[in-house]
Formats: sequence, C-alpha cells, structure tokens
Amino acid sequence: MKRVLVDVRPWDKELAITALESGADGIVTESAALVRELGRITTIAPDGDLVPGRDIFEITIQSTDDQDEAMEIARRCPVIIHTPDWTVIPLENLVAAADSVISVVTNIREAELSMGILEKGVSGIMIKTDDPSVIRDIIKLVQGHGCQQALVPLTITDISPAGMGDRVCVDTCSLMSDGEGMLVGNTSSGFFLIHAETLENPYVAPRPFRVNAGAVHAYLKLADGRTAYLADLKAGDRVMVNGAKGSCRQATVGRVKIEQRPLLLVDAEYQGNPVSIILQNAETIRLAKPDGTAVSVAVLKEGDVVLGALDVPGRHFGMAVNETILEK
Repeated sequence: MKRVLVDVRPWDKELAITALESGADGIVTESAALVRELGRITTIAPDGDLVPGRDIFEITIQSTDDQDEAMEIARRCPVIIHTPDWTVIPLENLVAAADSVISVVTNIREAELSMGILEKGVSGIMIKTDDPSVIRDIIKLVQGHGCQQALVPLTITDISPAGMGDRVCVDTCSLMSDGEGMLVGNTSSGFFLIHAETLENPYVAPRPFRVNAGAVHAYLKLADGRTAYLADLKAGDRVMVNGAKGSCRQATVGRVKIEQRPLLLVDAEYQGNPVSIILQNAETIRLAKPDGTAVSVAVLKEGDVVLGALDVPGRHFGMAVNETILEK
C-alpha cells in the first residue's frame, strides 16, 4: 500500500485536521506538539516520531548530483523527493534503484503519475497544497489504488473431516462486499480466498466485517508480501481484504475470536501444485469461485474450482526467505 504524507508547513490546523480525518499516514510539520493536540498520527518534525535528517530525508532534484545523492540515501532510508519542474525521469531512476521514494505532489494528476512510475510506482507521496479538498481527493485516490494480487483457479481434490481444533474469526473495522475475503493457507506456498460472511443464512445474520479464516496455525497473506499466523492477529493489526478480481485493500482488525469447533481439511491443486487449508466445518464457511460467487464448504465437492494464490515457500517472521524448505 502506498504511504501518504501531508505537508502542513507552515502550520495550518485545517489541513492537519483534513489529513487526520482522511486517513493520511503521517503529517510533515514544524511542530509535532501542535499535531498531537488534534489526534494520533505519525509526525515528521524536529520533535516528531520521525526526525528529518535522521529517520527520513528531503531532497530537491535540480541536477544529476542531487539525483545521485537521493539515490544513495534511498537505498538505506526513506527520502522525500521534490521535482520543481515535475519531470518524471528522476523519479523513474530513483524508483528503479530503491523502494523508499516518496514524491511530492500538488494535484491529482501528479499523484496518478507518481503511482504509475515504472508500473509499481513510488512507495509513497507527500501532498503539498493549501486546499483541503485536494488532500481528500488524493488520499481517496491512493486508498482506492490499493494493490493487485494474482489469483489462480484451484481444483478441489479432497474434503475430509479433521477433528476438533481452534479456529479464528477475523473481525475487521471495515465492511466487505460479495466476492471479497482473505487469502489463507496451511502453508506459505498456497492460499485459498476465504469469502467474507456477507451472505444471508437461515440460521445467522450476515457479518460482512468477518472472515472465518481457518485454524490457528494457518498463514494469512498480507499485501506487502509478508504473512501472519492467524493465532497472532490482534485488535489494531492491519490485514488485507482481497477481491475476486485481484484487487486488495487494507483493513484494521477490531477483534479476533478463537473458539474450538469441528474442522475440515480441504485439499486442492493448481497445475500440479498442492494447496490445502483447514476450515471450520459449518455451512457459513465459504470459498470464492472464479466468478466471485461463494460456495459453502458444506456443499463443496471434488472437481469444484475455487480461487486462490500461489507463492514461494519459506518464511522467517512472515517475510519470504530464499532457503530450502518443505511444507506439507
């Protein structure tokens, strides 16, 4: 997900409030104390959470020497890049060299260009404007831009009872829609798209904020490439909501419910790659099909096709590592 900072130098209370209310990730200011009076948000200031010149740098690109300096800094820490004539080439060079480039933008067009540089875009943007509506529009654009996750069709090969165990419901602070859910798997090499509880059921009301994600040991795939164990999730954590078309967006965990329930082992494969997941054995637990509709595990059968994702195996504290590993 792209990081969004808002520049409120000189101090402008209205702009700072707009940044807070719109969901900005941080505020660049001359006084962090003034921001803290309004609410909690990361501050970039001499007295802030991040200190300029130590934790984050700011460079104006006016020559190749400036570009070389910025490139060297970007390899070790975040750098905010000003391009007064708004030429894209310096940003392309920096994005190619590092993943910690934050570009300064003043309008929607510049934000769109920044997010599309070399297809992956900059890691973040800093909004410099005196118009609160521009801040709201750009933040909405960035939040909607989200990330993309390649999904593949998984063919079900077996469904079998797996005894009793502890399963995890992930309740978020966001409402999900039909076709959305979370990517969860027994191993770090393969995931199923577990559908959110958005559908009507004769026995329970819809819970569109919830994904009944699977057993405590399972991996949940995050947008930044990391994974998290379901058992480790807690209120305030950020997880990813994935859509059947490959879109993904961030959501905040509001509550995690771990309860003992009867379980099912679901096995599938994609082009010879095995994928599995252990889920609660209940009709409200659903997987997503390629057309975005949901299918309950209660009626799932061999040969059915559902959505999932593949990844390279091997994780260390949730991060992919290049090592020999066998998961089964």
